[in-house]
Amino acid sequence: MATEVNFDGLPGPTHNYSGLAEGNLASEAHKRRTSNPREAALQGLAKMKALADRGYAQAVLPPHERPDLATLRRLGFAGNDRAVLAAAAKTAPQTLAACSSAAAMWVANAATVSPSTDTFDGRVHFTPANLVSHFHRSLETATTTRVLRAIFADERRFAVHDALPAAMQLGDEGAANHMRFAAEPGAPGVELFVYGRRGLDAGAAGPRRFPARQTLEASEAVARRHGLAPARVLFARQHPDAIDAGAFHNDVVAVGTGTTFFCHERAFVDQPATLAALAERVGSNFTALVVPERDVSLERTVATYLFNGQLLARAGGGLLLVAPAECRDDACVAALLGRLASSGGPIREVLTFDLRQSMQNGGGPACLRLRVVLNDEERAAIRARVWLDDALHRQLVEWVGRHYRDRLAAADLADPALLEESRTALDELSRMLGLGSVYPFQRIGS
Repeated sequence: MATEVNFDGLPGPTHNYSGLAEGNLASEAHKRRTSNPREAALQGLAKMKALADRGYAQAVLPPHERPDLATLRRLGFAGNDRAVLAAAAKTAPQTLAACSSAAAMWVANAATVSPSTDTFDGRVHFTPANLVSHFHRSLETATTTRVLRAIFADERRFAVHDALPAAMQLGDEGAANHMRFAAEPGAPGVELFVYGRRGLDAGAAGPRRFPARQTLEASEAVARRHGLAPARVLFARQHPDAIDAGAFHNDVVAVGTGTTFFCHERAFVDQPATLAALAERVGSNFTALVVPERDVSLERTVATYLFNGQLLARAGGGLLLVAPAECRDDACVAALLGRLASSGGPIREVLTFDLRQSMQNGGGPACLRLRVVLNDEERAAIRARVWLDDALHRQLVEWVGRHYRDRLAAADLADPALLEESRTALDELSRMLGLGSVYPFQRIGS
């Protein structure tokens, strides 16, 4: 037996709106507004608990240490922690903001994952994303790798690779540009890798307004190192118009699971060919639900994150679509989802969640989770206490209440007390989850 597990990322204590991500319209629109880290974490936990209560396998991934003092010191800021923060705030506030980003909460970018039924050696393979398109996100790779190796520690069953070389030609943004289709979770699957540009071909046409982040070469490298059979791999190029509209990752315009693909009409270059190739590889049960531009424009798609949702198999048949509350609040999108749920097609139910703290920074339900297909033996091999049950949920809610602020402005990032609050919280959390010393401040002190 195999199950698709949702590993959700917890928003961190420094969740803030610094507007660091080029091409992320929500992030740019809310730049320098006051955030609420406590509400962000509780909203994420509420989604996790609601899905766990419905019987879905749900686990949690921890936040990263922020501010990142080690990186600030590598950039020339010297002295004790207080002096480093003060100097960075005075002379390089944007650098301090980048080193304080809580973007690791969007674990769809943490790694690309291939289950054991797809790989050459019968292990679950993880490639942590290098996230080189943005400085603040590139800082995540080392901690992500340590966390994944702490959770998936059994090397007989799991392979957590190093990230690809940190070069723009090999820009890798993780599972936000990757989907897997299979008749059942434990059956051999078809893996779809989506890229925005060719990293080694400077003359290739691309988006005009915003840069494409994922390269074809990175996707090909991940498929090779996971040992995927070429006949069960497909590479597709994201439409430049989608990127220019603000779909900086493919999961803003498309989502798929099982034998169902839900996407916008302008998600891919040569979309009919992509869908035909998927149908050929996935089989006769493949269903593509394509929303035309006349029904929902790319701009409205990005504003509501219609496709940045989770498609989950229902016990009674069909699929549940988990969507952000913005889809419910937009009359046009709500009407579309109502028609889909009542049409007798694959999507039978829509469940919306208030994730506004995340959404205002550019991340919806799909951004907050990393999908990992595990069989029973693989699940049993995980010794860390990351499975969300009633007891862990209660502890996490109490932990957030003790350690998180209910408001955070840009000026607060220089507060030495925030650093100490974050480290205290993360030290407690790593013990609670049984992860060991995964943070730099713990490793320095060990």
